[in-house]
Amino acid sequence: MKFESPIVRRKSRQIMVGNVAVGGDAPISVQSMTNTETTDVAATVAQIKQLEDAGVDIVRVSVPSMEAAESFGEIKKLVDVPLVADIHFDYKIALRVAELGVDCLRINPGNIGREDRIKAVIDAAVKHGIPIRIGVNAGSLEKDLQRKYPEPNADAMVESAMRHVGILQKYGFENFKVSVKASNVFMAIEAYRKLAVLIDQPIHLGITEAGALRSGTVKSAVGLGALLMDGIGDTLRVSLAADPVEEVKVGFDILRSLGLRTKGINFIACPSCSRQNFDVISTVNELERRLEDIKTPLDVAIIGCIVNGPGEAKAVDIGLTGGTPNNLVYVDGKPDHKLKADELVDALEKRVREKVAEKEAAEQNIIHKA
Repeated sequence: MKFESPIVRRKSRQIMVGNVAVGGDAPISVQSMTNTETTDVAATVAQIKQLEDAGVDIVRVSVPSMEAAESFGEIKKLVDVPLVADIHFDYKIALRVAELGVDCLRINPGNIGREDRIKAVIDAAVKHGIPIRIGVNAGSLEKDLQRKYPEPNADAMVESAMRHVGILQKYGFENFKVSVKASNVFMAIEAYRKLAVLIDQPIHLGITEAGALRSGTVKSAVGLGALLMDGIGDTLRVSLAADPVEEVKVGFDILRSLGLRTKGINFIACPSCSRQNFDVISTVNELERRLEDIKTPLDVAIIGCIVNGPGEAKAVDIGLTGGTPNNLVYVDGKPDHKLKADELVDALEKRVREKVAEKEAAEQNIIHKA
């Protein structure tokens, strides 16, 4: 039985970030950000390629200088994924990357400076069909808001966001998305919930500066999960002090757990106990490592014994149930063949790849008939 998410997503208008639709009925997109020096074109392109291999939908690149802007133009020519330029203060950088083919500008209109400069950026976005992302962070609120509020809170973040929204809308610009990130989970959740009823543009989710790989993953899953279950969020980034590829993996894992994205393999695996008939932990970890390249949705269950194994195996595409003397493999919910413990990983990898090929062929057949 396939899992269907009960989540009803907030209705928003749709914008395009390159060839990726954001908002409306589009899938929730997963973003990450490069951490290389943007002026090092080769290193930045190599990292973006790694993110592409991991399945990322959109990549953000910091562009702090005009030199970085020129490098950004070279990077853009060498990658396929849509790129967002992260820009602060210098409006001329935004104008330059707009000419160089950027897919989205991440700015705060309020820190661009004079109104004529803000209008110049908006005019460039209109001319080139580029959306803008308003990005508010609890740690970098405007000085007047810092004076108004004793400490950063959800109301201050939303007021900042709506101030920036007002600047764009003053000039009739509606092609934008908004984020209100905080490292405090409760603050971020409250801010996003308040923002969600004030605008109809797409919302970009994130728990900023979430932490290292393990702790940041947990914090992001809690915060983003709560918002996603509310139906809030059209695109997200998991902000980790780790390899950006890990951000993409965790992002998809969060969405997959809620039935909001189905890209790649969804592993169901028991934590193992003394009933196990094979080493569950090493088996599932090795399979996950070997099968990271697969993007086709597939449910795979790895259960060490016959207590829960058959029930889980009958509900997935491929299931493994521990048994004595051999372990039983189910395909499409039916017993298929048996495997010895020392052949599990190789045989299962082969069968999963065969199943993926079958699914892809079937989908292509449907497309050709249509």
